[in-house]
Amino acid sequence: MLLKTLGEPMRLTILEIVAAARGEDVCACVFPSALGVAQPTASHHLRKLVEVGLLQREQRGKWAYFRLVPDGYERVRAFLDPLLSHEMSAVGS
Repeated sequence: MLLKTLGEPMRLTILEIVAAARGEDVCACVFPSALGVAQPTASHHLRKLVEVGLLQREQRGKWAYFRLVPDGYERVRAFLDPLLSHEMSAVGS
């Protein structure tokens, strides 16, 4: 599920935007214009990132705010490192 979620370029862009906020929460209202999509499309991608545990969501009145899950990057790295190590050793053979 994690790879499938990260396989969508728009979701990687969302993660970049949230990471660039350097710990500040990012309002869902910024994503439609930043991504060039409608609000429902942005919300769909945000929901997928929350479901796999990469983003945290907090509702504040009308808008939801997002931040990176503190150990989310480490989860991705722990998942990918064995795959990348195996691939690199296969290339070196």
